[in-house]
Amino acid sequence: MKTFFFAAAIGLITLFAPQGGDPNITAKYAIGEVKTIDTAAKQLTIKTDAGSMVTVSLTDKTTYKKLAPGEQTLTNATDVTVADLAEGDRVMARGTVSADQKTVPAVMVIVMTKGDLAKKADAERAEWRRRGILGVITALKPETKEITITHRTMAGNQLVVIPVTDKTEMHRYAPDSIKFGDAKPSNFSELKVGDQLRALGDRTEDPLRFNPQKIVTGSFRTVGGVVTAIDAAKGEIKINELEKKTPLTVVIKQDAVLRRFPSEMGMMGGFNRGAGGPAGGAAPAGGGPGQAAQGNGQQRPAGGPGGPGGPGGRPGGGFNINDMLERLPTISIADVKVGDTIIVSSTQGVDPTRITAISLVTGADTLLAMLAPRPQAGQAPNPAAGLGGSGISFGIGLP
Repeated sequence: MKTFFFAAAIGLITLFAPQGGDPNITAKYAIGEVKTIDTAAKQLTIKTDAGSMVTVSLTDKTTYKKLAPGEQTLTNATDVTVADLAEGDRVMARGTVSADQKTVPAVMVIVMTKGDLAKKADAERAEWRRRGILGVITALKPETKEITITHRTMAGNQLVVIPVTDKTEMHRYAPDSIKFGDAKPSNFSELKVGDQLRALGDRTEDPLRFNPQKIVTGSFRTVGGVVTAIDAAKGEIKINELEKKTPLTVVIKQDAVLRRFPSEMGMMGGFNRGAGGPAGGAAPAGGGPGQAAQGNGQQRPAGGPGGPGGPGGRPGGGFNINDMLERLPTISIADVKVGDTIIVSSTQGVDPTRITAISLVTGADTLLAMLAPRPQAGQAPNPAAGLGGSGISFGIGLP
């Protein structure tokens, strides 16, 4: 999506089709993040989203334009100089790309600054939090293009119907992809029961219906396990999976989001034990439309006791565990220790013994204990029980 956005923003996407294996490089331009600037040698080094390194040669005739994120043409671009470029900026270097796609003598360099991109991303994340909904698909109606999801709120799991129209923008995570921005254009026919879904839009007068503008979906795998080994250099964590008791390798790439669940938050564990929580008979995340969040078969409105925006609620769906997890501070792989219990979300990949992490939460023994239903008398606690029906669906991140 980054490639499409940048190229479309300056009116090039329909002129030059990508050639070779890197969609960020065509015969007439290369797009990437500035890694180094050598003004003496008159060169930039940029790294594409696919990982290719491209050397951009500059001359006295090279022109520089600064473009704000969201602009569709160069009409509002401003003139800048090479001195205004910085590492981390995103640039399009226009020129005749070499046959090996490793160099480009730039006629023009168009830049979106790191700061402007960060501001736009922050604004987008805020909007998705404010006007978004997250859940697991439980039913599909192709004849009416209606999606039913299980969405977890403070009141428990609810079933929310999301109608898709011709105006709805749909994207889907590809296998082994980990970034929101890498989701590909999609359509209703690609959806499957059990997929995770994040939608941006508005609630209707009916609190159990949601009108979407944008929908992002994916088939994700969420597993819990105990860390047995860590190879920070390779970016790999080995675990024993809690549910199947099998070894699993978790691959940590640069864009993976790692967080730690603080043990002191266990003191707040009562939030899920109310009506509709795991101990109160909530419908599991993969349940069908006939499952209700309340014992009387009625769905509780979103947003907590007062419905949307009611006490303890928020516009767009009320408190839920995924919101809480997304607000935890991020950590690095160095902060994960052997013996930690982790929860990992990934797309469904090719090798079932290896998963590429989208999101990882360590310190998850506390979290799983909070989410697990109370065992029956005389029954031993099951450390994996907190995953089933927990409502955790943090595979789809935010922009």
